[in-house]
Amino acid sequence: MIRSLRWKGAAFTVPFQIGFVFLYVLPIGYAVHQSLFREQQSGLGLGGSTERFAGLDNYSRGLSDPSFMGSVLRVVGFACVQIPLMLVVSLVLALLLDAATSRVAGRFRVLLLVPYMIPGVVAALVWINLYSPDVGPLTPWGKVLGFDWNFFAPSMVWPAIGNLLTWHGIGYNMVILYAALQGVPRELFEAARLDGASERRIAFSIKLPYVRGALVLTCMLSIIQMLQIFNEPELFRNITPQTVSDSFTPIMVIYNQAFNAGDYHYAAALSVLLALILGVASFLFYRLTSREVD
Repeated sequence: MIRSLRWKGAAFTVPFQIGFVFLYVLPIGYAVHQSLFREQQSGLGLGGSTERFAGLDNYSRGLSDPSFMGSVLRVVGFACVQIPLMLVVSLVLALLLDAATSRVAGRFRVLLLVPYMIPGVVAALVWINLYSPDVGPLTPWGKVLGFDWNFFAPSMVWPAIGNLLTWHGIGYNMVILYAALQGVPRELFEAARLDGASERRIAFSIKLPYVRGALVLTCMLSIIQMLQIFNEPELFRNITPQTVSDSFTPIMVIYNQAFNAGDYHYAAALSVLLALILGVASFLFYRLTSREVD
């Protein structure tokens, strides 16, 4: 009887399993297969090309490629600044909503989630127009305040992209953190207040330890998303190609190798390398940060 119920329960996961195999497992397996080969031109190239087994040559080439490794380090450095800032803003907003009444929290929760509902490409186009010195309002306002800023300059590209990503992502992270705060036993707050604890002390000593797991989750998801950043810098490149190169981020390097250089095998190897880097980074972060709350 129990085994029958288990099989019936497992049957509900069949659609997911089929989608997982066809949309994730098979493409990953195909990418690994492609990464082990390379195209070799026959003669002077007039006789076409043939696929030859290359082993791990494409991987060693990727690890020694300054464009790819430089893009990885560039994005990692950016993530070390942008992710903490975004999560701090999201956490502060979640704490403010948790302290408000349910009616006020419901209204502002939806309002703060609106930017996340906007497609990333559309959000990037909107902010690029806001940044534009010709049609955007930010440059004239900056001059009124005494700031002569150019958001497309080399020193301002990363802050401009970071501001866009923060605006787009705080709502999603805020909802996760707010949901975790809603699970904190309310009687703990009353007991703390009776003992004379201030709201700030309650937030730091009770609320933050309870949302540690949600913070780890949102940070890990942000790391995965950040290393795969593509839409925003690619759109910035259309505006300022002299500032944003085609090797600005790892995904841009892979895209350039696949669709501009036509080296699909090398692009597949870079994709696998990036997946491994993401896996290792996520694993190390989880091991370093995850622990049971005392």
